[in-house]
Amino acid sequence: MNEKMNRMEFLKSLGLKGASLFAVYCAASGLSSCVNESMDPTTDTGGTGNELLLDLTSATYSKLNTVGNYVIVSGIVIARVSESAFAAVTQVCSHEGKRQVVYNSGEFYCPAHGARFDAAGKGLNSNGSKGLKSYPTLLEGTLLKVTV
Repeated sequence: MNEKMNRMEFLKSLGLKGASLFAVYCAASGLSSCVNESMDPTTDTGGTGNELLLDLTSATYSKLNTVGNYVIVSGIVIARVSESAFAAVTQVCSHEGKRQVVYNSGEFYCPAHGARFDAAGKGLNSNGSKGLKSYPTLLEGTLLKVTV
């Protein structure tokens, strides 16, 4: 069962009542740490149709010439995962929709709640269990194509 509880129901479940319930509810309403920042990356940067073309000789994307580095383009995290492979996933974490996913120590990671994902976007812990949308990559010479 995966029912969602609204803020007021949650506070009541903690035993808060009357003025204390009202005060905490009003204070909590101003918080936005878990705002849904979902987005669909469709911005075109030099490709045709729905693709990104990254020239690895350009200073903008030169970080991708080193294994372990990454760039974020149009809401997509693109990482150099080995000498011959790249991985691309959405920057929007599936745990709570925050646009914070980065690449670190061989995996995609969301610092908001510690969600972890492998290079294919598969969840590696409970916060990452929903996985990430991944995008195919193809390196042709010094041009990296990411199909979105």
